[in-house]
Amino acid sequence: MSTIPYRLERREDTGIDNGRLAIWLFLASEVLFFGALLSSYLLLRMGSEAWPRGSERLDVAVASVNTLVLILSSVTMVRAWEHARVGRHGRSRVLVLVTAALGIVFVAIKAYEWREKLQLGIRPADDLFYALYFTLTGVHLVHLVAGIVVLLDLALRARSIEASQRGLLAHRLEISGIYWHFVDLVWLVLFPVLYLT
Repeated sequence: MSTIPYRLERREDTGIDNGRLAIWLFLASEVLFFGALLSSYLLLRMGSEAWPRGSERLDVAVASVNTLVLILSSVTMVRAWEHARVGRHGRSRVLVLVTAALGIVFVAIKAYEWREKLQLGIRPADDLFYALYFTLTGVHLVHLVAGIVVLLDLALRARSIEASQRGLLAHRLEISGIYWHFVDLVWLVLFPVLYLT
């Protein structure tokens, strides 16, 4: 079965294709959303006379492992896209699954971290620091889970996507990768703000 090469239809007004335009517009709204959350955190922290140190209340070692997991997942995501771009779809599919698995590892570690806090009787309603911690990491976690779902869908449908149009899988992986890297970047901001200060 012959496939038709996927051609990007570039918009005349922006010079980029609709998929890339859509993801960048979506991420612009996400920057505003996370920016508002982080600004709220920083304003509350600066307005407090005695703000607790995150490094004394949170498990920095566990969060450091989670940070390394996400950085590695960004590397596997880039490699998945590179393999899809040159037609190595089997390798690409495996790397997408590895990326999703690393995302699941991050979720599991975060669940462990939250469970530890809850078992100690720490609740978001009891303390402003923990309320912000659970909110910021929870919102990030929701975004990460959404990314995992997209990656698993791409991995499961990789053959049919590529069979429909050659090059389409690489394009979809690129768009998904932009989102994945954004979610990782948000964590790279949250980690030092919450855990290291």
